Amino acid sequence: MGGPQDVRVSRVPSKPVRREADGSLAIDLWLRRDGAFEADASLRLTPAEAETLYAQLCYALDDATATLIGPASELPDCRKGILATRRPA
Repeated sequence: MGGPQDVRVSRVPSKPVRREADGSLAIDLWLRRDGAFEADASLRLTPAEAETLYAQLCYALDDATATLIGPASELPDCRKGILATRRPA
């Protein structure tokens, strides 16, 4: 048996998240093993799973990261509340 392998999963940058005919949301992914392309894959989420992931990502980001994407007026609603509680008045 071989040694440990470096397996990486990343989004396909040119493909947006899309809604499938059955209502699920699909995210296209690239799989790489030891730096070489291995396969394409698609992560499929129910709307409830996507909503949970969205909320978890919003709260996992810190206020320094949020400021990189633009003014607070352009942030998603879930980020605006976090920034208001973390920034000094």
